[in-house]
Amino acid sequence: MPTEFRHRLGCWRRAGLAFALAGLSALGTGTATAGATQQRVQASGTLRVCIWPDYYGVSFRSPRTQQLAGIDIDLSAELGRDLGVKVVHVDSSFPSLIEDLKSERCDVAMFAVAMLPQRMEHLRFTRPYLQSDIYGITTRSNRAVRQWADIDQPGVQVAVQAGTFMEPVMAASLKRAQLVRIRPPATREQELEAGRVDVFMTDYPYSRRLLDNADWAALISPPQAFHVLPYAYAVKPGDDAWLAQVDGFVQRIQRDGRLAAAASRHGLGAIVVR
Repeated sequence: MPTEFRHRLGCWRRAGLAFALAGLSALGTGTATAGATQQRVQASGTLRVCIWPDYYGVSFRSPRTQQLAGIDIDLSAELGRDLGVKVVHVDSSFPSLIEDLKSERCDVAMFAVAMLPQRMEHLRFTRPYLQSDIYGITTRSNRAVRQWADIDQPGVQVAVQAGTFMEPVMAASLKRAQLVRIRPPATREQELEAGRVDVFMTDYPYSRRLLDNADWAALISPPQAFHVLPYAYAVKPGDDAWLAQVDGFVQRIQRDGRLAAAASRHGLGAIVVR
């Protein structure tokens, strides 16, 4: 990973760490007695973990084998092991994340959830464990978009996955290009390959999917930090003891090497928050 990107990641750590940890200020050291969520988890012997199964490197379900793989598949197993319970993965998505947690479809969301202010109004977050900027993916043959400055130009179709943090960021930043929101069953890759969009915006983990598997894909990197955001695990509000428990887990894996090891296995070592 280029030194330039490591520098960009450091910008968030220095400038925004207080914001990222704001939701934890009242939790103390994470040694609170078990709350309702942990009591239910322990009583049932099951930890329900929300994931987005299309998140390459994070929580990706192989279309061929239907097996899950990614940093948060590994780390959710570690959390289950620490708690002494079985892990059940529950399919979720960024648009349904808040409702899935509040309606108790799952006990924790573990799929690199960006700490957006609008999400923090409805959910509670652990300390960040990853962080990423926004990147563009285009085709090698695209003549309209070859560098970052080409993106916000008249006539350029810029795709984002609906519900991801790229959607509000790009909606606010684009002045001349047209924003295209992609919703299932359509995919950004299909729209790009079909020529209906010129570029789609994504984060570092998802960009690896295309660069690792598609020889037609080209990465467009911002020349300097564009919109670096921290990623964390999320729980529903109202159970500070459970938040402290999950946050304590993040603190442990940052210290004992489990986070770094999982990130390295899945090509995400450069964006780890230590």
